Amino acid sequence: MTVAISIPGALRQRMGGKEEFFTQARTVREAINSLIKEYPQLREYLFSDNDRLRNFINLYVNDEDIRTTGGLDTRLKDGDIIIIVPSIAGGSSGDLSTKEMMRYDRHLIMPEVGFEGQKRLKSSSVLVVGVGGLGTPASTYLAAAGIGRIGLIDFDRVEMSNLHRQVLYTEEDIGRPKVEVAKVRLLTVNPNVHVDSYQTKLDSTNALKILNDYDVILDGTDNFPTRYLVNDASVLLKKPVVHASIFRFEGQVTVFLPTKGPCYRCLYPEPPPPGLVPTCAEGGVFGVLPSVIGSIQAIETIKLVLGIGEPLIGRLLMFDALKMKFRELRLRRDESCPVCGSNPTIRDLIDYDEFCGVHSADRQDAQEIEVETLIQWLKEGRQLQVLDVREPWEYNISHIPNAKLIPLSELRSRINELDPEELIVAYCKNGGRSSVAVKYLSEHGFKQIKNLRGGIDLWAKLNRN
Repeated sequence: MTVAISIPGALRQRMGGKEEFFTQARTVREAINSLIKEYPQLREYLFSDNDRLRNFINLYVNDEDIRTTGGLDTRLKDGDIIIIVPSIAGGSSGDLSTKEMMRYDRHLIMPEVGFEGQKRLKSSSVLVVGVGGLGTPASTYLAAAGIGRIGLIDFDRVEMSNLHRQVLYTEEDIGRPKVEVAKVRLLTVNPNVHVDSYQTKLDSTNALKILNDYDVILDGTDNFPTRYLVNDASVLLKKPVVHASIFRFEGQVTVFLPTKGPCYRCLYPEPPPPGLVPTCAEGGVFGVLPSVIGSIQAIETIKLVLGIGEPLIGRLLMFDALKMKFRELRLRRDESCPVCGSNPTIRDLIDYDEFCGVHSADRQDAQEIEVETLIQWLKEGRQLQVLDVREPWEYNISHIPNAKLIPLSELRSRINELDPEELIVAYCKNGGRSSVAVKYLSEHGFKQIKNLRGGIDLWAKLNRN
C-alpha cells in the first residue's frame, strides 16, 4: 500500500528540497526505514545509536500521535500520511513561546487544535494571491491565527475605491503598494509571523518559483488569466488552492486539492470571452461581502494546515448576502481535464493572456489613446464619435459630453447605428469593456476605432484637476 511521508522544513535541505516522500509500507517503521534507505543522511537525525526514535522527533499518522497508536509498529492504510514533527530548540518554527501560548490560549484548549496543532500553524506557509477584497480579510485572520509565514503578491496600489471593503488600508495609504501596506498592518496584528511581499505581477515566468515555496495557495484574484495561471501552477506543483470569487451580493468558495478533487479547469474548461463577465470594478461589490467570503477562505486554509474537518474539496459553497442564504453544489473531477485529468496535455505554464483572449500589448497600444489626447481633440473640434459601452445606470452617474450610449451587450444588435468610416473613441469605466468593443468593431470593418486608456475614471480625475 502506498503511503506518504510529509517532510518538515528542517529536513528538506537534506533531501534536495523535497516536501513529500512516497513509499510502499505496512507499518510506520517500514515507511521510515524506506525513507532512510533512500536518504541515509537522515538516520542520525531521526534515530539514536541504539535505533530508538530520538526524543525531539514526533511522528503522526493522519494527525494521530503514534505514541498513542502503537509506536513505530502502527499499522498503515493505503493513502495514509506520516508527518514528521521535529522539536527544534532556540525559538524556531517548531516551538511556542510563553507569550505565544498566551496569545493562542483559545486555540490551545481546543482538542482539534491544541499545542501540536498550533505548532503546525506556526511551521506552515500560505501564499495570498491578490491583496484586495478577499486577500485583506483572509490574510488578517491567517496572521491572527498564527500561520508562521504569509506571502503577499499583488502589483496594485491602494485606491480610494478600495477602502469600502479592503479594510487593511486607509486614505493615508492611497498610492502606496498594497503589499507594502498590508505587510506592515499584518505585523501589527501578529508580530510573531513572517510576511513576504511580492510587488509584482504573477505570470508564467515566476509562478512556479513563487508558489513552490508555500504549503497552501489562497486565490484572491479578480481576473481570469491569473485564476487559470494559479490553477495550472498549483496542479503541477501539487499544491492545494483555496479559491473564491465575489460579485455584487454573491460569493463562492471551494478548495482545489490535486488528485483529491476537481481543479478550476474541471469547472471551467475555457474562459468567457473578454468583457462578457463584468468585474467588481464594473458591476460593483457589496462592501461587507468580501469579509464573509475571505474569512471562509481563511477557515478552509487553516483546516487544510491542521488536517481537520471536511474541507470544501469537490464542493462549491455559494452565498447570497441579500437573501442571507448558503447553498452547496457538488463538483466533480473531469477525467479529460487537460491539466489534472488522466492524460494531461498541459505540462507547462502557457500564455494565459492569450488563452483568455487578452489583447497583446503591441496591438492594444496601437488602438488606445490617452485621455489628454481625447481632451485635445474635443477642444479642436475634431470630427469623431465618442462611444460609451457601459450600462445606462453608469452613464447617468457620469459620462463624457455628447457620448453615444450603446452598452457592450447591445453592440452586436446596434452596430448599424455607428459609421464604420468615422473616427470612434470607445470608453467604459477603466478600459476593459471598451477594449472588447474595439476588438469587435475592428473585426467588422471599422477602420478608425480607438479605446480610451483609463476610461471614465481617468477622464473624471483629469477633468477635476
